[in-house]
Amino acid sequence: MPQYAILIYEKETPGGVADIPPEVMEANLRAGEKITEMGAKVVYEQALQPAAAARTIHKGGLVTDGPFIESKEVIAGFFVVETADLEAAIAIGRLLPIMDGAVEVRPLLEQ
Repeated sequence: MPQYAILIYEKETPGGVADIPPEVMEANLRAGEKITEMGAKVVYEQALQPAAAARTIHKGGLVTDGPFIESKEVIAGFFVVETADLEAAIAIGRLLPIMDGAVEVRPLLEQ
């Protein structure tokens, strides 16, 4: 079955996870059940530390603080799902409550 990366972009909040409204956090926690009900499988999931903890390695080996691109939104977390097709993966992405960002759904290269 094909696999898809689902990347969650959000604006960072000063208090991090503590600033996420309870209803948004609850909806995120319920998403796994809904994904299973859709006949898909979460292969891996991970939240990320704030962008300030990131380091970017540039061409030539220069290492700088933070993410490479300047953006109001950062990747807050990601997961990989196994599901029938891209349309099903998009339906899963739509389950995620986004406060002020977006969700990217991207097929993984088949190995």
